[in-house]
Amino acid sequence: MSEKITSEAIKFRRSIRVYDPEKNIDSKIITECLELASLAPNSSNMQLWEFYHITSKDIIKKLAPLCFNQNAAKTAQQIVVFVVRKDLWKKRAKANLDFMDRVFGKNKPKSEWRKREKVARNYYGKVIPFAYFDFLGVFGWLKYFMVSITGLFRPIYRQVRNSDMRIVAHKTCGLAAQTFMLSMAAKGYDTCPMEGSDTKRIKYLLDLPYQAEINMVVSCGIRKPEGVYGERFRIPFNEVYKKIE
Repeated sequence: MSEKITSEAIKFRRSIRVYDPEKNIDSKIITECLELASLAPNSSNMQLWEFYHITSKDIIKKLAPLCFNQNAAKTAQQIVVFVVRKDLWKKRAKANLDFMDRVFGKNKPKSEWRKREKVARNYYGKVIPFAYFDFLGVFGWLKYFMVSITGLFRPIYRQVRNSDMRIVAHKTCGLAAQTFMLSMAAKGYDTCPMEGSDTKRIKYLLDLPYQAEINMVVSCGIRKPEGVYGERFRIPFNEVYKKIE
């Protein structure tokens, strides 16, 4: 299938509810699209996501009832589950610090750090732990109180509670899911993001850790004509577009 340019891929992408069982899709292409999804912008480059690529027909059959037997799940050729892993913040912060070791050199004394290196190392060594660490929600409220007082005098980042960082992680994962779906559209493949699902049972089915959270279940395949449920509707652009001059 020929590649589509960005605007064509965006217009081509629809949430497909019925896939053609006679048209198989290449698992390798889905993997390639997930690799592109991993390049999506994300908060602080923490990459607090995991992508579960399901090709097993048996697992898909078990997954469909957990998506309330939506046609998009029952007829899917393959399925990708986007998972948020906020609990991995320490590991991902360390990965960024290890990357800096490779870029700037390992075990350099602080006196030799240049400005860019100092800012980056302090960010992942101090700012990230301050933002993500919490204990039973108590420390989060203490942080919120601290930044609220500071915010009376100067601009400051205010999303420091556990619930705030959870939202940040889900927004980040959503960007990866959108990048994946547009990459699939560029390949001529179809997807459907399914919000309706029993996320707890899906976690059990996939044997996910307790701290993991389902962000989105995306079915994949090639559309049947009846898989597009009518013409696309959007609120008039002039109602949502606000230009500030």
